[in-house]
Amino acid sequence: MNSTSIISFFGFTLLVGFVAWYKTRSTDESTADGYYLGGRSLGAITIAGSLLLTNLSAEQIVGLNGQSFAEGVLVMAWETLAAIAMVLTAILLLPKYMKSGITTIPEFIQGRFDEQTKTILSILFLIAFGVVLLPTILYSGSLAFSTMFDLPELLGMSESGVIWLCVWSIGAIGIVYAIFGGLKAVAVSDLINAIGLLIGGLLIPIFGLMMIGDGSISEGFSTLWDSNPEKFNVKGDITSSIPFGTIFTGMMIAQMYYWGTNQSILQRVFGAKSLKEGQKGMMLAAFVKFLIPVIVVLPGIIAWHLFDGSLENADQAYPALVRKVLRPEFTGFFAAVLFGAVLSSFNSLLNSSATLFGFDLYKQHFNKNASEQQTVKAGKIFGLFLAIISMSIAPFIANAPDGLFSYIQQALGSLSVPILAVVVIGILSKRVPALGAKIALIGGVIMYLISLLLLGPNAVNNALTEAAANGITDPEALKVIKAKAYPHFLHIMGILFVVNIIIMLIIGKLYPKKDIYVPEVTEEIDTTPWKYAKIIGIVITILVLSTYFIF
Repeated sequence: MNSTSIISFFGFTLLVGFVAWYKTRSTDESTADGYYLGGRSLGAITIAGSLLLTNLSAEQIVGLNGQSFAEGVLVMAWETLAAIAMVLTAILLLPKYMKSGITTIPEFIQGRFDEQTKTILSILFLIAFGVVLLPTILYSGSLAFSTMFDLPELLGMSESGVIWLCVWSIGAIGIVYAIFGGLKAVAVSDLINAIGLLIGGLLIPIFGLMMIGDGSISEGFSTLWDSNPEKFNVKGDITSSIPFGTIFTGMMIAQMYYWGTNQSILQRVFGAKSLKEGQKGMMLAAFVKFLIPVIVVLPGIIAWHLFDGSLENADQAYPALVRKVLRPEFTGFFAAVLFGAVLSSFNSLLNSSATLFGFDLYKQHFNKNASEQQTVKAGKIFGLFLAIISMSIAPFIANAPDGLFSYIQQALGSLSVPILAVVVIGILSKRVPALGAKIALIGGVIMYLISLLLLGPNAVNNALTEAAANGITDPEALKVIKAKAYPHFLHIMGILFVVNIIIMLIIGKLYPKKDIYVPEVTEEIDTTPWKYAKIIGIVITILVLSTYFIF
């Protein structure tokens, strides 16, 4: 990095920090609403920017581009179908959440079931944040910086040493933002970084296509399309990471969990000044999400073309492409934007972790008479503790066998299936008791882990052993045998979701809840729905479906 790059990097980073401080200097962070929900003052544009940056970080950009490098455009399902899940959340779930005036999803579960169910759910969320999401965010960001700027050579350190250094540096800065700034500081910085990421993220495929097309974007795309037709097939086969059938099973389960029940996502919307602003923000984010494959999928295919598919690690495709195509004058700016994206997701999860612990666990199990100041302080201390744990785990993500993004989705499956099932039953049924929810939460995790760690590997090993005995050695044939040996993890998610629903309904039939659940209605904010929400939602859904028809 030359001096111009260094100046632009620190200049943009300091600008974001200053604006975040300036915009939040009058917010009372000592109160629960002020720290956890930004004083319920967020507008639609700020919410949309924060949603996108909470989701779109290095683990998305690096991980998805790594998958598209290996498999092509079919991995765009993770982004385009997310838009449909966001529409459903805005129209169906958000009104129920915000009318009750909740701060966390577990708080909603407590109102519907009981305190013990809320505790189980909060613990599951914190495990997901601390063991899966926070470490992958830190690792992917560190991998991106290490590869893009060749930090091992620049610093004279080993690659693993650079990863450790980057992880702890990013984590330390993120702690300052999230734990001491509260949600509003995170959301404001998210909005600025979202704009920068969209601009910087679009530059990478533009410069990449220009390099392929000798200065012409259209020629570059034509060459890319004609030279790599297999990369533009959206219908994945049985050996791909997303077989086409999974779109109708576990894929939508994963999407609805993430956008409809995930605390780190919904906390941005719960901070809205009204239900209307929350719905507008989510719809705006859904529309942008529909366009995001240009940033998180197309560059991977461009990298495949430019590097002739020769990279040893697919997850290095995006940072290697950035290093190859980005002009020197943009390097510092893009580094700052990517740094902001990593910080954004890290900050958001830390703030949500502090919220879950302080609001849902500390006050219930440690100090029932805690003041708001004590609750906020406890949340901050726990956030610091969780950050240190995640920073210690992050460097070891390099050993994940199936790639970064696949690791994230498979690991989260153990939590997303039972959590979504409990929320759905909590909304649709008033008779299922807390016992049903507890069995589904605990049993659902156990069933998924048995499938993922025991039944699946055993079935694959037995199939490969039989293939070896029959003299089958062709790699492609072995891939098909492995894929057929046991259902894809997304199919397993779909199956277990139905199983969890059935279990809760049976328990509800045998031991029905005696007192009818009547949700409370808040008076803190205006809960009038946005009158154009359904129309806009239909338009976004049609756009998503049209994409699949095109490919």
